[in-house]
Amino acid sequence: MIVIRNARILGGEPRDILIANGLISEIGAGLGGDTVIEADGLIALPGLVDLHTHLREPGREDAETVETGTRAAAMGGYTAVHAMANTSPVADTAGVVEQVWRRGQEAGHCDVHPVGAVTSGLEGKHLAELGAMADSQARVRVFSDDGKCVSDAVLMRRALEYVKAFDGVVAQHAQEPRLTEGAQLNEGEVSGRLGLTGWPAVAEEAIIARDCLLAAHVGSRLHVCHVSTAGSVEIIRWAKSKGWNVTAEVTPHHLLLTDSCAESSPVGPYNPIYKVNPPLRTQDDVTALREALADGTIDCVATDHAPHPVEDKETEWAAAAMGMIGLETALSVVQEAMVETGLLDWASVADRMSVRPARIGRLSGQGLPLEVGAPANITLYDPAVRTPVDPTAMVSRSRNTPYEGLTLPGRVVATLLRGRPTVLDGKLA
Repeated sequence: MIVIRNARILGGEPRDILIANGLISEIGAGLGGDTVIEADGLIALPGLVDLHTHLREPGREDAETVETGTRAAAMGGYTAVHAMANTSPVADTAGVVEQVWRRGQEAGHCDVHPVGAVTSGLEGKHLAELGAMADSQARVRVFSDDGKCVSDAVLMRRALEYVKAFDGVVAQHAQEPRLTEGAQLNEGEVSGRLGLTGWPAVAEEAIIARDCLLAAHVGSRLHVCHVSTAGSVEIIRWAKSKGWNVTAEVTPHHLLLTDSCAESSPVGPYNPIYKVNPPLRTQDDVTALREALADGTIDCVATDHAPHPVEDKETEWAAAAMGMIGLETALSVVQEAMVETGLLDWASVADRMSVRPARIGRLSGQGLPLEVGAPANITLYDPAVRTPVDPTAMVSRSRNTPYEGLTLPGRVVATLLRGRPTVLDGKLA
């Protein structure tokens, strides 16, 4: 048995948590166990759940693998991640999603739930094997062509209709392709000064509006990936006011960074570490996203952890790959952007980073309250420390973090997956 001593559950008063057979067996004071984890001053959260992780395996193991990516997840306090489908081969069949699921089981650092592609080969022409993936051992319930938009309205409608049969959800990468041809950076003053092709907010907002209407029409579940604009927030707020089954996520980097980073980076302008899809937006957008996460219009934080090898990022802006890693820094960024600004308390952080993403992904055994009888999926977090971000100290295979040199609050001290430590004292167990 393991006892976690003096943990502050959701930031509350210190209590002991006794764990036996992978479950929380008792919560109280003065509890004893075979192994003691001292948690003085640490906040206990239900294990974090990420709806949007790129593990790159199969096909791009030079950037990340299921093994290295789930290590990074555990270091960030995650006990479950959803592995996106844009691998090589694409996760568009039962065979591929089962391969990813088995690799997650073998690695053992956190639960891996594969996301199935909506269309075969992410080509946007024909529906993938949605039913077969849903019936597979991986039990896929989230489907996305992330990296590409399902831009064909008829195909999107069919996907929404199809997933209703097994309570699935289509997670849309909202990007109208004709409006973003050659786009490099948020369309605005910064892109104008830098001479980079603008990425208009309406390219995201138009797809979200269309898909909210489609989801309402067919009575299905829609999830909007990586919301990045104030206009998108208003559309989602309107859809929810109608009672439509629409959920949405925001990334940590869209809560903290703006397009000005591309102009005023510590190493000068055009630093491709800040090139991401959707692009970093304006401070007004950041403010709207924070408020929407606080009031529940945006349901959850999802990392969009997008690892790339150094040669794909350390090149000229136009040729650089889009994406940032985020699993190991997500909770710190949320503390910086949402907790220290007074927008969220720790109970709300647990709701946005564990409870709601688990609910959207239809996960059992994840995102549950830390109470007697629940699986012991637990993150112990020290909110008091502040540490400069050092990419070389990260366990992800890639190093493309936009926070290098920044000092962020907090540190994950321990992560437990069904009572088994995957991280102890800030190190892999």
